[in-house]
Amino acid sequence: MLARNDPENEPMADVDDTDTGINHDASAASDRPSPFYEAVIPYPEGASTAARFALTAREYGYGGVVLRAGPGSSTPTALDLANADAIEAAYGIDVVNAIEIRADSPGSASGAVDNYRSSHTLVCVRGGSPAMNRFAAEQPRVDVLTRPMAGRGDLNHVVARAAARNGVRIEFDLGAVCRTSGGRRVRALSDLRKLRELVQQYDVPYVVSVGAESHLALRAPRELAAVGETVGFSRAAIEQGLREWGSLAARNRDRQDASFIEPGVRKDV
Repeated sequence: MLARNDPENEPMADVDDTDTGINHDASAASDRPSPFYEAVIPYPEGASTAARFALTAREYGYGGVVLRAGPGSSTPTALDLANADAIEAAYGIDVVNAIEIRADSPGSASGAVDNYRSSHTLVCVRGGSPAMNRFAAEQPRVDVLTRPMAGRGDLNHVVARAAARNGVRIEFDLGAVCRTSGGRRVRALSDLRKLRELVQQYDVPYVVSVGAESHLALRAPRELAAVGETVGFSRAAIEQGLREWGSLAARNRDRQDASFIEPGVRKDV
């Protein structure tokens, strides 16, 4: 099921692959969009444009794509509304504007969170070191701690408890399991199993993705459910992680509405 082309060994996808004119027929989209979302890294950081990701994600059964990239990138994560609306209308899929903050230290990350919180629907912080993992987990302003086990990263009970207390979602990045083999895949499986145990023990909210930088790296929800079983997840648990991206986006869009005061309280505008 998972024997697909590995984008790490593929040439860069052409940037204009079906993307130059957004004219795909949205009438083919289901009247009931899928609740599943995937978070991707589009061109120029990734190999595929936002529109190409949207088309492929819709074909695979997703109802939304989260476009995330680092600060300072010209990638369409800083989508103007017209472009976002055009992609949504063309492909019948929700487009979520996100930022993934990548910093060497908590001090520099803190300033970036403040700078981008009001302009992006989702604010993610990439982990990969004990200091960055703990920083992100302790920040209620952060929506998602991404790739916590990458590099020198690790996650312990202190970080898990902080994430649960502050409502910070932990990302299960299944990409390494899907795209590697041998020792690297064995290590990725071990890291994900440890992460799953902590998340379940401390009831930490979480999201699921494959960290795709090319549309070739996307996997259908049913394929991710099969991968999740190798880590110890049920199909329902993987599906919950895919839905959580959309739930976060809906919550934050509501909070960013001009009439929002606090949950359950609105003002007339």
